Amino acid sequence: MSATTIPVARLVTVELRKMFSTRSGFWLLVSIAVLTPVAAGSVVVLAPDSDVTYESFTRASGFPMSLILPIIAILAVTSEWSQRSGLTTFTLVPSRGRVIGAKAIATFLVGLVSMAVAFAVGALGNLAGSTLAGVDTVWDISLSTVPQIVLGNLVGMAIGFTLGVVLRNSAAAIVGYFVVSLVLPGILVLLAQVRDWFSDLQPWIDWNYTQVALFEGGTDTTREWAMLGSTTAIWIVLPLVIGLLFLRRSEVK
Repeated sequence: MSATTIPVARLVTVELRKMFSTRSGFWLLVSIAVLTPVAAGSVVVLAPDSDVTYESFTRASGFPMSLILPIIAILAVTSEWSQRSGLTTFTLVPSRGRVIGAKAIATFLVGLVSMAVAFAVGALGNLAGSTLAGVDTVWDISLSTVPQIVLGNLVGMAIGFTLGVVLRNSAAAIVGYFVVSLVLPGILVLLAQVRDWFSDLQPWIDWNYTQVALFEGGTDTTREWAMLGSTTAIWIVLPLVIGLLFLRRSEVK
């Protein structure tokens, strides 16, 4: 079977296996498995009875994933360069676009499954926590906000994936992700506070602003969706296109 006839499903399966077959991928997966229930359990221990709700447990269980999953997305791309497996990969499948596409699909699937786990852990934590606290079980996440929460998580993974494509170096991409997700938003908020003209511009260029709105289920109007489209184009679409152009010509050693 030639490389061009290898079905996409097989490429995606291989990329899923590669994401967790390395030591870094394995331990990142273990950290998610450990931290997710611990984070949910912290709500029972630390939160007041009024905060023992489905939203609190789901947010707590999803928090470790929101930090770790973008790193997994980064490593899914950079492994071909940092672990020197690119020669094998691109010899078997010369089309780099197909390989990156399979990695993107695998990243998308991991994000969906992870969010399903977060919602499930949140539900179990809510049932157990309300019973232990002796309060009524509160289900305060509406079905209409679930897709937005999932999309917010996928945006974070897409940012990590994009940085992996652009930089093709694990350490640089991970550092870059924490800069654009933790440092840059604070700078933009500060700039919006001291410059009136920028306060109106910030929502259109700050991807963290629109991601938080998704997590809070606050993206409802056409204008808010347009803001999401703007930040997505700036931080994901444009860098990804440029990164793919360079990636197709980069030397693999």
